[in-house]
Amino acid sequence: MPAEHTAILRTHREFAHRMVDAAPAGSVMKIAAPRRTLDQNALMWSLLSQISAAKPEGRELTPDVWKSLFLHALDHSQRFEMALDGKGMVPVGFRTSKLSKEQMSALIETIHEYAARNGIQFKD
Repeated sequence: MPAEHTAILRTHREFAHRMVDAAPAGSVMKIAAPRRTLDQNALMWSLLSQISAAKPEGRELTPDVWKSLFLHALDHSQRFEMALDGKGMVPVGFRTSKLSKEQMSALIETIHEYAARNGIQFKD
C-alpha cells in the first residue's frame, strides 16, 4: 500500500473502508471537515473589497488587512514578521484556504455583522 491516500467520503466510502482494512498497525488516519468553497471565497473577497472602499471608522485599509482583522476577531492565530526592508510588519502563516466550510461561514457572518454595525450596505 502506498504511503498516503486521500478519499473524499461523499463518493469514496468503500475505498476508505478498504484503506483502513489494509492499513498496517500503527498507521495514522486523519478525517477533516470539507474546506471552504470557491463561492465562499469569492463572496469573502467581494465583502472585504466593499468594506475597504467604505473606509469605516476612517480606516483606509486594503482587503488583505481587513481579512487579517476579521480572522483575528475569530481567534484564528496569525503571526507577523518584519518586512524585508525593515519598515513594518507582514502577516504570515494563516490562509483562509485552510478554513472549513463552517469556519468560512463564521468569517463571512462576522464580516456582515461588522458591516451592519458600521452602516455598510453590501451590493450583490
